[in-house]
Amino acid sequence: MAIDRLRDEFTTLLGADGVISAGPQLRTYECDGLTGYRVRPALVVLPTTTEEVAAVVRACHRERIPFVARGAGTGLSGGALPHADGVLVVLARMRSILHVDVDNRYLIAEPGVTNAAISAAVAEHDLYYAPDPSSQIVCSIGGNVAENSGGVHCLKYGFTTNHVQGLEFVTAEGEIVELGGAVADTPGYDLRGVVVGSEGTLGIVTKVIVRLLRRPEAVETLLADFDTPREAGDAVTAITTAGIVPAGMEMMDNLAVQACEEDAQVGLNLEAGAVLVVELDGPQAEVSALFGEVQRHCEQAGATNIRIAEDDAERALIWKGRKAAFAAMGRLSRDYFVQDGVIPRTRLGEVLERIGEMSDEAGYRVANVFHAGDGNLHPLVLYDGRNEGEADEAEELSIRIVELCVESGGSITGEHGVGADKACSMPKMFGEEDLALMQRVRAAFDPAGICNPGKLFPTPRLCGERPGPYRAHPLEQAGLAERL
Repeated sequence: MAIDRLRDEFTTLLGADGVISAGPQLRTYECDGLTGYRVRPALVVLPTTTEEVAAVVRACHRERIPFVARGAGTGLSGGALPHADGVLVVLARMRSILHVDVDNRYLIAEPGVTNAAISAAVAEHDLYYAPDPSSQIVCSIGGNVAENSGGVHCLKYGFTTNHVQGLEFVTAEGEIVELGGAVADTPGYDLRGVVVGSEGTLGIVTKVIVRLLRRPEAVETLLADFDTPREAGDAVTAITTAGIVPAGMEMMDNLAVQACEEDAQVGLNLEAGAVLVVELDGPQAEVSALFGEVQRHCEQAGATNIRIAEDDAERALIWKGRKAAFAAMGRLSRDYFVQDGVIPRTRLGEVLERIGEMSDEAGYRVANVFHAGDGNLHPLVLYDGRNEGEADEAEELSIRIVELCVESGGSITGEHGVGADKACSMPKMFGEEDLALMQRVRAAFDPAGICNPGKLFPTPRLCGERPGPYRAHPLEQAGLAERL
């Protein structure tokens, strides 16, 4: 069989410890952060160089074997879900920072370097990397590029695409190419921009050139409590309408506050219907002038209490509470679906009210955590997969919520990607001609269709036979059988 030939070929190329083919070990890689969907790959490889990645891809192309790239496995849309008959290319061993240019403010990293490690590597030069997903201490820069990740400071500073200047890229046929470069802009078509956010469907990124920023002169952060999410949403609208662009503006409803406070213990008000975190940064004079305005808008929207961070330690504590949200949900529910829709921020209040109504109608709790400033919602639908039918019903509710975002003038994803999770919702946002054009772009990069197949785009098979959440067999639950 072709997969057996590849296993032997890859063992010679990467060594025995660079290839995984045993059933129990393969289970480690059967899902990404969206644990509801699980597929065991036929083979896992762990290259350490670009040349090894290219050799693996060339072999897959020769045999017409599908391959999927995977970084830290923290993605939340099933974008790194393996192919059952394919090769999973795990880039976790490629985690070196290769070059730092302080004068020109850029850094070159391998795809396995974590997001937080980049800022840590240049902190002594008073520089940092702006995009900061909540999972930044574990998520890798290669995955950030694939999903065009954002983070709590994306409102002012933008997403990954705004901070990646160049890429080293292995095409779906195994050719190594350079896209963009160390300078801010390069002549020709912006293929770098095409690859960022393509969710690993065009090839594999093996080096990333990121733009570094100087740390701001001043930073001010406040935490405001409100009786209702609608009031917190009104504060967001007032702040942005006034022309103020905070570095970050994040909101959590009461259910999310309960979980985060139990987990992180940072002093959140458990009685608040919603909390809003607003951070301003920049020149001292500008921050000082605008911070009072932000407080005033919060008070006029109905803030019951405003807590101002007195120093960097308290500021870090406030953000610790916000960034604990996804992990903290495990304290409220055994299982949950996390979604990633975007709405016009002026419709924040009404959409939150509609989500509350949908939650009551379906009978499932929904916790809301989101980047309020740019309208990126992360509703978490809580359920218990041990109970018959709950997983399917919770998944249906999460899909209805993300499609509500489209109906409200928004998008099905802001930063988590489409992956396998939301492919069937793509027609809610795009027409047939739009989807056909996207497919043509994909086919131009990957004519054989072997690079991360089954993601992003709806197909009759995928949408007619949704795999649904993984359910353990009763014998497996009883400890009498093991799934291989």
